[in-house]
Amino acid sequence: MWGTGMGDDPLLAPLPPDRWDDSIRELAGDFAGRLNVYRLMAHDPDLLAAWAPLRAHVVTGSALGPERLEIVVLRTAARLGVTYEWAHHIDRAGKLGMDPDRLRTVAGTPEAMRDDDALLARIVDDLLDTGRIAPARVAAFRALAGKAAFLDLIATVGFYTTLGAMLTTFDVPLGAGIEPTDIPT
Repeated sequence: MWGTGMGDDPLLAPLPPDRWDDSIRELAGDFAGRLNVYRLMAHDPDLLAAWAPLRAHVVTGSALGPERLEIVVLRTAARLGVTYEWAHHIDRAGKLGMDPDRLRTVAGTPEAMRDDDALLARIVDDLLDTGRIAPARVAAFRALAGKAAFLDLIATVGFYTTLGAMLTTFDVPLGAGIEPTDIPT
């Protein structure tokens, strides 16, 4: 029987890397061994092995660039109520030197945001609300950032929606050194 959270189902608590299947052990020294969401995913070695290259592209190789990526991830986390991703990406965005006041606006109405951030927020909202981006926003974002960034934006929302479902289903704890940060309302 499935539990409602990690405390109810210890089989789905993040696995320490020394308990990982040999097929994914090489990932333990990389991002996967450090982040609880991937330590949770280690229960399904084939999934984690397949996920790793997509994660590398979305997180470090995206045509969105680091600041747009953080705005998209934070908006997705805020809309879905995923406090793990919100806290981790507030930390990550801070390390990029992004203004904390700018980051707090991402959870609010697009009217309170900078123009580019508002466009990103509306696109995330379109995807989460209807599964389709309004044509005017497609044209505006493609003009701003190009086709590759546009496709990466869609993939990023899907990627973090999937991670968010895992994180909230199993109440995955924040990683070491990450301060709990409430999503602004």
